Amino acid sequence: WLVIAVGLVRAYLAKGSYHSLYYSIEKPLKFFQTGALLEEYLLIAKYLPGIVPSSVVLTAFQVMSRVFLTWAVTHSVKEVQTEDSVLLFVVAWTITEIIRYSFYTFSLLNHLPYLIKWARYTLFIVLYPMGVSGELLTIYAALPFVRQSGFLTSNFIYLNLFSVFPQLYFHMLHQRRKVLSHTEEHRKSE
Repeated sequence: WLVIAVGLVRAYLAKGSYHSLYYSIEKPLKFFQTGALLEEYLLIAKYLPGIVPSSVVLTAFQVMSRVFLTWAVTHSVKEVQTEDSVLLFVVAWTITEIIRYSFYTFSLLNHLPYLIKWARYTLFIVLYPMGVSGELLTIYAALPFVRQSGFLTSNFIYLNLFSVFPQLYFHMLHQRRKVLSHTEEHRKSE
């Protein structure tokens, strides 16, 4: 995901514009987002408790939703690849994943800086709605082309995102209260 972040910044600096930056990160985005299927398989099939403290069902839905958006919408409907909304969800995903993997890495090393913990359980408040907004706007932009081709139904696409967004968001809010309040209590006791 750092590769994607660097690719976005380099392309922006080279072009001087944020329009159509998707093409600069298309291949790594497809690679890493599809690779998340392997991570999800390991999480479900190998049950890695304690290493990745996430809800398997919610994580599976999120991964499948992102893979669907990457391949079935953005890859298949070329006309949406220039939409600013694509950049919106790509930036949200990228920042989220850099924070998430940093969190897991430092947790495994038993040296989790508070800033990373705070970022993991706070920045989603903005990044998650930003990502979902980008996803929905991209889907909306794809609808005329989807209707013409008959490739997918618009109801299926919207149901895909709206059905779990509240559960994921409120799950993270609950996790934030639990983790950060525990940290604050621990700091006060020191």
